Amino acid sequence: MEYFLQQLINGLTLGAIYGLIAIGYTMVYGIIGMINFAHGEVYMLGAFIALIAYLVSTLVGGQSVALGLMAALLATMLFTGLWGWAIERVAYRPLRGAPKLAPLISAIGMSIVLQNFAQISQGARVKPLPPVIGGGFELMTGDDFTVSLSSLQIVIMVVTVVLMALFTWIITRTPLGRAQRATEQDMKMAALLGVDVDRVISATFVMGAVLASVAGLMVTLYYGVIDFYIGFLAGIKAFTAAVLGGIGSLPGAMLGGLLLGLIEAFWSGYFSIEYKDVAAFSILVLVLLFRPTGLLGRPEVEKI
Repeated sequence: MEYFLQQLINGLTLGAIYGLIAIGYTMVYGIIGMINFAHGEVYMLGAFIALIAYLVSTLVGGQSVALGLMAALLATMLFTGLWGWAIERVAYRPLRGAPKLAPLISAIGMSIVLQNFAQISQGARVKPLPPVIGGGFELMTGDDFTVSLSSLQIVIMVVTVVLMALFTWIITRTPLGRAQRATEQDMKMAALLGVDVDRVISATFVMGAVLASVAGLMVTLYYGVIDFYIGFLAGIKAFTAAVLGGIGSLPGAMLGGLLLGLIEAFWSGYFSIEYKDVAAFSILVLVLLFRPTGLLGRPEVEKI
């Protein structure tokens, strides 16, 4: 029982990170009907920017952990937001009226460019970060196992819940959210009614990039090592989470992320860790076979 609870905590923590990245995928798809395959690399850049900002702030401002984390958070949100805006302007906007294969290839090309940019500028070796947030709680003690909940895991879950609530409020209660929903339903009609479609799409890319940057910061703190290649696998898994939950649905993206994290954690704990990715993708295949729209997705209605 104790081991089960520990894997549950680990799975929820990992799933929260996947969910934040998956929301970026599902927001872009919901607005323009395309997958931003450079989104994983935005998450990777966010991790590098957070690491650099934290180290610089601790050197300049002393050894204050709170100051370093605040500087890392603000820097990664700012710069990855700019990256998200640039990706939309360079890789998507010029091809908006083109066949869907063209922006897909453009996004894959942008992904490769960003990956190689990080490799050249930061090197191919992993970049370590010593533990920053320590401490935690012992929830349960058994005969040979202790269930622990670290302070960092609490921070990750709380930040995820707060951001999910904030972005849900933005989309459902603000003028920007109404414009996003109008653009999602009918881009041409929204433009005729005065919605600045270009601004709405750019804002959506920026919002998705900001969420990915927060996930990059949390991964840097949680695992303590990053490299230029972490964006590829995390991006594929987050895309899987978005499809699993129902791409186009924000709650679905978070649900898919949590389910994917739990599948990986329990498979790694009770079976062979080498096959945890196989297990996750197998569950995705089964869901798509029996529910192609995902768990919370809605069937697409063709507009006439």
